[in-house]
Amino acid sequence: MSNIVNPSTYIKSVLHNGVGRFIIQLQRITFRFSKSHGGSNGMREYIEKDLVDFAKANPGVVIYLKPRRIGPPSITMEYLNGQSHYRSFPKRSREDVVKWVEFARTQSGLPISRFIKNQHTENPSIQGVWTPVTNLPTMMNVTELPSEEFSKATTFFPTATEQLLEIAKTCETNVIVNEEENRPTENVN
Repeated sequence: MSNIVNPSTYIKSVLHNGVGRFIIQLQRITFRFSKSHGGSNGMREYIEKDLVDFAKANPGVVIYLKPRRIGPPSITMEYLNGQSHYRSFPKRSREDVVKWVEFARTQSGLPISRFIKNQHTENPSIQGVWTPVTNLPTMMNVTELPSEEFSKATTFFPTATEQLLEIAKTCETNVIVNEEENRPTENVN
């Protein structure tokens, strides 16, 4: 029965949100309330005391206030992916409105659903799982092991000792060349 109420899906992220910078997905929020009806007291208190702070903290969210004479107070939330959610607030307190507005601000706009798995990728590897022996040379398939050739450590860069020896060789050759240039030459006249 829970499959009917909450559809199942893989875990998703909205356009890799948070990889570069985080963008609040709530685009627009509309408050509908009555100026005089008692069922709108909590909504009116929220608008008077908390809405300005919410607007300053979230400049990317457009806020609409629509007073009306008939009907319960409600909030309509619209998200960047085109989804919109409607919530009615008859006779609710200001604290309930604060909680629901914060919930709407932190939601992605995707429908609430059960996760099939905790991990999922849209681009699975067709090569299989990588292991340390994946790219070994094919000579190892026919070689008797243990082998001296494959037992040696391989390095791509010269070690610090090898670099110092190379610098010393270049310095010695420069000294020898400089000494030969500075020898006095005999004048043959």
